[in-house]
Amino acid sequence: MSEAARRLRVRVIEGVLEGPGRCTTDRRRAAFAHAGGEGGAQALLDKATRTAWKVTDEEVAAARAAGVTEDQLLELVVAAALGQATRQHDTALAAVAEAFA
Repeated sequence: MSEAARRLRVRVIEGVLEGPGRCTTDRRRAAFAHAGGEGGAQALLDKATRTAWKVTDEEVAAARAAGVTEDQLLELVVAAALGQATRQHDTALAAVAEAFA
């Protein structure tokens, strides 16, 4: 990965986790790390990181009924998806580096 791409990646992650939002940075960081603790939204976050295409309106409604606002859900899902993508990308880069070592 180029240095420019690496810097951009860091800026995107920092913006999602530390930027202004409706959720605390701690909640966004936990979603990014897939650390749990999101109560009513955790099942939705789990599904969004593994099989996002299967998320239903009912699951979103259940998370909202548990007290998570739509804005908070968006922030948490973005953080969780970015965390999952980051882990997968890092794993792929490590595999390629190992294969060519």
